[in-house]
Amino acid sequence: MNLSQNLSRRQLWLGALMIGAIVLLTLLAAPTQNVSRSGSTYSRAPDGYGAWYSFMADRGTPIQRWQQPFEQLAQNAATQEKTTLLQINSDLQAPVLGDPQKTWVEAGNTLVILGARAPVTNATFRTLQNSPAGSVSIDTRRRHYLPKQDTTSQRLGDRYGAVVWQQPQGQGQVIWAVTPHLAANAYQDDRGNFEFLAQLVTQPQQSIWVDEYLHGYRDPSPTTAKASEKRSQSLLAYLANTALLPGFIQVWVLVLLGIWAHNRRFGQPVPVATPAVDNSRAYIEALAGVLHKAESSEFVIETIRKEEQLQVQRALGLGNQLLDAETLLAAWTQQTGRPATELADMLQLRSRGQKVSDRDLLAWLEKIQTVRQHLPHY
Repeated sequence: MNLSQNLSRRQLWLGALMIGAIVLLTLLAAPTQNVSRSGSTYSRAPDGYGAWYSFMADRGTPIQRWQQPFEQLAQNAATQEKTTLLQINSDLQAPVLGDPQKTWVEAGNTLVILGARAPVTNATFRTLQNSPAGSVSIDTRRRHYLPKQDTTSQRLGDRYGAVVWQQPQGQGQVIWAVTPHLAANAYQDDRGNFEFLAQLVTQPQQSIWVDEYLHGYRDPSPTTAKASEKRSQSLLAYLANTALLPGFIQVWVLVLLGIWAHNRRFGQPVPVATPAVDNSRAYIEALAGVLHKAESSEFVIETIRKEEQLQVQRALGLGNQLLDAETLLAAWTQQTGRPATELADMLQLRSRGQKVSDRDLLAWLEKIQTVRQHLPHY
């Protein structure tokens, strides 16, 4: 009984020391800022804009990064030259301006916002849009509706609606785009995207800024930097002149000694649980191995083809009984508007007793993916 009481008391002391160490670490550690790099010109990720920013610099277009709140830009509007501000949203934003933005634009400035919320249409996900800068690749089905009498505001779009459009506001204008990835790093090979965005932000007699404040980057004022430095120096000086810093070191020494002495994390060892076997996965893998060794490609291809045909029939509302190819192709063309050859290519692969090459098999699987993408209720 005494032994268990001593162990419990020892664990309580060690727990208290650990809590004290955590409190001290919380006081000493600076908070980490969660920076959203999506759309940032500092980012080299596929959804970043580092390549487009370098493209603008290489072509000799002056461009700068804005790392202060938008309100600061609005306050300096009266004393600064006219400005074009590019905002790239990590999340889609409703195409409505707030009061500070509206006032700033009406004063004669230009606001370009990439990532406006718009409904999903029946447009193809990937399209090539014609523009004065060349072909622009657009990967979204979202479109913004513009009245017929307002077609002059459309800068990029198709029969389903606008992808990029502009709205005059007082002496200035705001330009919206439904996609935040209009000229992201992923489109480095599509120079039309880079050039089109460059044309959007290049306005006569206006400087170009990119809003990096949205992505967590801050440009502190000299007053703020001095105050932060003073607080940091004061905290370190306070800890050096008190017993907190030696106490913090002693706590960690005791914790390390405790771990070394017991060779465990202050508790009984926990047995490692045996992972459960996925019987379905094991069966599928075993069957695949048998079919591969038996070179039964004809059986596998025919099974997949029938299942894919049933998936197409269900999506087209034709039931679960296999239909003849003529009936299925007619329903496919009527409901999707796609050519019949697109579905026929998927249905006609036969091995005819011969082994299908890897290239033909991969091409056939790509055709299956294409058919799936255009099914109405897949």
